[in-house]
Amino acid sequence: MSQFAVIIPAAGKSSRFKNPQRKKPFMDLKGRPVWLRAAEPFANHDDVAQTIIVVSPDDIEWFRDKYRPNLAFMNVVLVEGGKERADSVANGLAHVKETVDYVAVHDAARPLITKQAIDVVFSAAEKHGAAIPALPVSSTVKRVKDDRISETVPREDLWLAQTPQVCKREWLAEAFEKRGDFQPTDEAQLLERIGKRVAIVEGSPWNIKLTTAEDLRIAQALVDIVEKQKDSSILHPFASDNPHWFSE
Repeated sequence: MSQFAVIIPAAGKSSRFKNPQRKKPFMDLKGRPVWLRAAEPFANHDDVAQTIIVVSPDDIEWFRDKYRPNLAFMNVVLVEGGKERADSVANGLAHVKETVDYVAVHDAARPLITKQAIDVVFSAAEKHGAAIPALPVSSTVKRVKDDRISETVPREDLWLAQTPQVCKREWLAEAFEKRGDFQPTDEAQLLERIGKRVAIVEGSPWNIKLTTAEDLRIAQALVDIVEKQKDSSILHPFASDNPHWFSE
């Protein structure tokens, strides 16, 4: 059985969330913090040998004190974050055990991830070396300049990336070694830069990322549904047998 490490970056500023008291990963979501809902499915997964959460230097002591029982119970490694998201992931990667075969990176602000979703993307990564969940773009896409439409962009072959993004440990290590000053928006972009092909499995619309306060309200409405129906394949319309390729 392959071993996986999971890095959960939670060191962002949450500037678009606009809550001066608390950052979005630390907000309460139906009685449990957002980050905990994001981390638990991995910490409880049989294939996961290591769970790492990366927190801002400004928050790390507060986080350690407040969530000490959770960190101990789930055996979570707490790591200090960097200036940008990629820097935080790199810090987490430095703590991954050499015995680990694959590394997954999952947003701390995606609290509705499920075991079924994890199973599918883990399996695809084992088969192809790297895989991410994503949703095909269904709406018409417009490019805008100066508050006016400049063109309609064909939506064929366009996908909206999600997490967890999973790949061989050595692939991710190589991608970060060659990153330089480049600031990627996700790990798949780093893998593309070094010529690695990343498979896409169709993700779930329930696996939302909390960016604004409105997203939190949406998650509050969805969390009970996801909990009650988490064993239903309806929630996870994956296409793992026929993955799409994210890079050449």
